[in-house]
Amino acid sequence: SSKKMEIVQLYVVLISLWYLAKQPSLQGTLQDSSACEGLKGLAEEQVRICQRQVEAMDSVKHGAELAIEECQHQFHNRRWNCSTLQGLQVFGKVAIQGTRESAFIHAISSAGVAFAVTRACSRGELEQCGCDRKIHGVSPEGFQWSGCSDNLSYGIAFSQAFVDNPERSRGVSSSRALMNLHNNEAGRKAILSHMKVECKCHGVSGSCEVRTCWKAMPPFRKVGNVLKEKFERATEVHPKRVGSRKLLVPKSSRFKPYTAHDLVYLVASPDFCDRDPHSGVFGTSGRQCNRTSHAMDGCELLCCGRGFRTAQAERVERCSCKFHWCCSVKCKQCHHLVEVHTCR
Repeated sequence: SSKKMEIVQLYVVLISLWYLAKQPSLQGTLQDSSACEGLKGLAEEQVRICQRQVEAMDSVKHGAELAIEECQHQFHNRRWNCSTLQGLQVFGKVAIQGTRESAFIHAISSAGVAFAVTRACSRGELEQCGCDRKIHGVSPEGFQWSGCSDNLSYGIAFSQAFVDNPERSRGVSSSRALMNLHNNEAGRKAILSHMKVECKCHGVSGSCEVRTCWKAMPPFRKVGNVLKEKFERATEVHPKRVGSRKLLVPKSSRFKPYTAHDLVYLVASPDFCDRDPHSGVFGTSGRQCNRTSHAMDGCELLCCGRGFRTAQAERVERCSCKFHWCCSVKCKQCHHLVEVHTCR
């Protein structure tokens, strides 16, 4: 249908992921592969992947949920706070404007899918994959590779196939597609470059005569922290023809060359101060701010110089907690007034 294609072209990869994240559960919805065609916003190849691997779609949904949650955590005190909208326009039109915010969304989304699929592999929830058995034997440090190493190569390959597909189907001659594909890959690399070795000791009385070790992904919060740093240092780029290829190069010679791990963007972000529904900008009016902070969450910056209102609010907290033998803690409820500052 033309309407469906229009949505796919407009919201590209995000729409499929965020739509899935909003579903109550896919296990009940996707009883068999024929139900994949009923999922809104999926490109043709994504429907085919869904049909081939119905069991993986709950992991895709979980990955999208992880990404939304992490995005909102990382940006909760910024003018753009990763707000989600009702219905299909999950991040508003801001998400498709080639900004550094868009770069972060693409990176965290592709990382979320790779992370969730990999985790499902390790837990034995997917028939198509399991632990990474390529790592075995004894390491140079003298420990035994054993246990269940996270099969990140499978998770990354799945994310590349599923998340990158709408961009590739548009043709990678588009500057926006090149930008999004680069940032998708940077998101996955944020997991790959922070894999860690975890070990378990074996021996008499807990001695470490033998250590079995495996490779594990970092916590997703760590991935979010890494990508937030990349967001702060993202490189503004523009398209340049090099031979028959179109490449994205730094817009200014003063900018450092970017690597495959960095985020890139094409256009400067709006200031996000004033509500503009046409552009998908909520504005900061009514947002809570910190009167004593000089950072982005401070009332001066968050309220864009418009000033703020102060009101009293009642807060209820647990207090006077006592431990009772055995084994419970009993607390009172304390009510006290606090000042709440909101942007005009």
